[in-house]
Amino acid sequence: MEWSIQEIARQAGTTSRTLRHYGDLGLLAPSRIGSNGYRYYDQDALVRLQRILLLRELGLSLPAIKDVLEGQRDTAVALRAHLRLLEQEQARIGRQIASVRTTLHKTEEGMELMAAEVFDGFDHTAHEREVTERWGRDAYEEGDRWWRSLGDGEKKAFRDEHEAIARDWGRAGEAGLAPDGPEAQELARRHCAWLSSAKEPSRSYVIGLGEMYVADPRFGKNYDRYGDGTAAFVRDALTVYAQHRLSD
Repeated sequence: MEWSIQEIARQAGTTSRTLRHYGDLGLLAPSRIGSNGYRYYDQDALVRLQRILLLRELGLSLPAIKDVLEGQRDTAVALRAHLRLLEQEQARIGRQIASVRTTLHKTEEGMELMAAEVFDGFDHTAHEREVTERWGRDAYEEGDRWWRSLGDGEKKAFRDEHEAIARDWGRAGEAGLAPDGPEAQELARRHCAWLSSAKEPSRSYVIGLGEMYVADPRFGKNYDRYGDGTAAFVRDALTVYAQHRLSD
């Protein structure tokens, strides 16, 4: 049995562009290409795509995923390893759910909260080291103070705006727009306006941030989940915008 590239993209929650990108990188070859030029995938390709998507969820870059797949010839062994990692993540999320339930219960009952209960399963300083190394301790502390000063509604609005921008970046990349074109530059303006909620961004800051989106899969996945290569598209568009519109 085999499936067309459109069917696989729909079922996997990805795009045909992403699957073609995987093929170009040697990650996911189609089982055959029809006379009409369409790509088709068999069961082995489906299993391989599942492994790719699992590794992407774990934050691995595409070159790293290729190395992993080439080093793991036994599919069953590889899937068992992926399953263990997913079960660890499931346990962490389970602790977060239990933590929120405990907080809700104790808040409603007027009971005293324990910090260990409130933050079990959470890591609020996951990016502290990266920010400190790139922009200095003052930058991290300033950003941390700003975030803590926001109310729950403000935090949600900030996250929602970023999600909307990330989706629009994905659509722009899927449409094949040029990074220096008017549509992409308008997205770059929105992105910088979103960044300015915390602090007016400088040229070097925005360029460095764009580079980090590509270099660090933990950040890049926020964009590449809307189509592989989106993070690089964001970087290129932000670089153009910063060079022409921002100053240090």
